[in-house]
Amino acid sequence: MKKNKQNGAERFNNYYESIYGARWEELKKSFVQKPDYFEIKGKQSCTPRLSLHSEINNGLLAPYYIDRASLFPVKALDIIPGHNVLDMCAAPGGKTLLITLAAGESGAVTANDRSAARRARLVSVLDVSLPAELRKVVKLTGHDASLWGVYEKNVYDRILLDAPCSSERHVYMSEFHLKQWTPSRIKQLASRQFAMLAAALDAVKPLGKIVYSTCSISREENDGIIEKLFKKRKGLFEVESIESRDEIFGSEIEAEKTEFGYYIMPDRNNGAGPIFFAVIVKLSAGG
Repeated sequence: MKKNKQNGAERFNNYYESIYGARWEELKKSFVQKPDYFEIKGKQSCTPRLSLHSEINNGLLAPYYIDRASLFPVKALDIIPGHNVLDMCAAPGGKTLLITLAAGESGAVTANDRSAARRARLVSVLDVSLPAELRKVVKLTGHDASLWGVYEKNVYDRILLDAPCSSERHVYMSEFHLKQWTPSRIKQLASRQFAMLAAALDAVKPLGKIVYSTCSISREENDGIIEKLFKKRKGLFEVESIESRDEIFGSEIEAEKTEFGYYIMPDRNNGAGPIFFAVIVKLSAGG
């Protein structure tokens, strides 16, 4: 007699319900909340998406719409003009625009994406959005981020690793991807994510900062990656807390503290997110 096998949607639902319990139903509802794509000046808190052109404009040539939650990993980098910044997985480019605005004409930005198709989209976003004086500070590369530390060590002031992840919101909204879902994908992604974060730790300067970020709600891809880094690279870094820094979150975002980082969840932020991020400060040039 054959066992009744679960389909992908059932596996997905049961897996996350086991983690989030009764909250899971509210999370799923927030996943399908439609964001407002219109520019609403002065009402940033009323929409999960905002235009970097109208709301954050410091010289962009055209609107670029971004999830409000995506602002905070970049804010947490504490970039100042002149910094040398690496965006390890940069496409489609919204966070790269923010990084470039912060680094300014005196800065240097390396925007990397291994996928040629995604890199082409990234180039289009940068070319359309950035004025010439800012566009020239951005260098495009297509390297395997997990190998970065082999070739460049102690080079960057700041690194953003917005890692490829399970992206549960997008999976839930796609019938095709939901049918294919299995917990083994989380393990595969977590292995890649750790390799990239370890490479970032090699590549950042001592006392420089890495922000590790995903749009996943799986601990294995978030706190679990930082936990593994502590085991493998003990004594080489520390995790920075930003709980008391109102300039990062302000009063409009409810950020949930995790063991090592922060969640911005859509069910508690009017559809914005999900975003996880953690701030890592390198202590040593070793490793």
